[in-house]
Formats: sequence, C-alpha cells, structure tokens
Amino acid sequence: MPLTLYPAIDLKDGECVRLKRGDMEQATVYSADPAAQARTWQDAGFAWLHVVDLNGAFAGRPVNEAAVRAILAAVSLPMQLGGGIRDLPRIGAWLNAGVRRVILGSAAAKNPSLVIEACRSFPGQVAVGIDARDGFVATEGWAEPSTMPATDLALRFEDAGVVAIIYTDIGRDGMLSGLNLEQTVALAARVTTPVIASGGVGATADLVALRDAAVGTRIEGVIVGRALYDGRVQPNDALTALAG
Repeated sequence: MPLTLYPAIDLKDGECVRLKRGDMEQATVYSADPAAQARTWQDAGFAWLHVVDLNGAFAGRPVNEAAVRAILAAVSLPMQLGGGIRDLPRIGAWLNAGVRRVILGSAAAKNPSLVIEACRSFPGQVAVGIDARDGFVATEGWAEPSTMPATDLALRFEDAGVVAIIYTDIGRDGMLSGLNLEQTVALAARVTTPVIASGGVGATADLVALRDAAVGTRIEGVIVGRALYDGRVQPNDALTALAG
C-alpha cells in the first residue's frame, strides 16, 4: 500500500504558517486564508489534511476555531486535527463538526486515561501525537520537555484503540533536513499502532527514503509542511514517490 501524505496546515492567529523547531517566534506566514490553502491541497490530489491549532496547543484550548470551521466548509477531504484538545466534550464537538480524527498530544502525555476513554467513546477517531526532542516527549506546544522516552508513551496506548501515532522530531521540524528515520522506524518496530512520520521533510528524496525504510513496518504515512509551501516538494512528485 502507498504511504499517505498529510499536507500540514498549521494555524497561528488565523493564518497558515510554518514554524522552525516549534518556535512561535519563528513563524513564516504562507497564507492568510487557510480555507483557500486547504482547497489547494485538495486540488493537488492529497487524500487527507493535517491541521494544528498552534495557539491552542500553547493555550490548552481551541483558539483558531473559526479557521478550522472554514476549512471544514471549504473541502471534502478528511481532516485530522490537533492543538488544545484536552477533554471529551471538545473531542466530541470537533468530531460532530466534521473532523474525521482528533489528535491528543499534551493530553496524552499528562492524562493518558483521557486517551483510553476517548478511544472507547469515539472508536477509530482518536490519534496520539508524540512530539519528541532527542527521543524524549515534549508537551504544551513543545515548550515543556520531559524525561519520558517517546516509545514508553506510545506503548501505554497499545491496547487502547488508538488509530495512529503521529511521531514528530521537534529538532527537525521545519528545518528541511530530512526525517529522523532511525527513531521513527525504531518506534514503529515496538508498537502495533500505525505510525505517521513528521518533522524534517525537505525534498522528494526524503519521501523515497521513508518509503523504502517503511517496508515491513507499521509506518503508514508522513506529514509534510514547509517543503510543500516552499516548492521543494511538488505534490505530484510526492504522491508518486510514496506510491513506489
């Protein structure tokens, strides 16, 4: 099966941006109209959208709700959404609004029982986002490091019914320096949950390397942001590379 490419739409102050290593002070604005950007990715042939409320990740509550709803109204692509989703009512509200899959990040690290309860209440619609710096989990929009290995957090949810683990290497995110294949493959080898790689894609060659490394693993997709916006990766080339 070809790997799924998830184009990233990161929302800050209502705009579509990309950060470098998760630093909100290093934000490049790529579009003032996130809904139009979503239509661009839909027209390019992508099958999913990956949307993150960056302000919400820091605030612990949704901040860019209007932008998310505008995207939902503009496209028919399924969306996975993260950032500031910290309780069951909010999970349910987003799923009822049309989000296909919610991503629990900081909440998964700090309140793992929420993940278990959410998977029970919304089967097949809950993903866990694991953001790691040097292999250790970071939370609250990557601002808070921890001493928990990323693999340990992933293993907590082996039997919970999580639909995917999104593994982001913070040090590479937005840097166009290539994915951390070693850690991503190592994580995928330890879990039975599908893994989505994230952080560092800078060229189509990075996608080819992931495709080859993913053979025989649980890696099912990859998130691409800055490289698509900068034109370093063209949509058709990316989809062809991941299809093998």
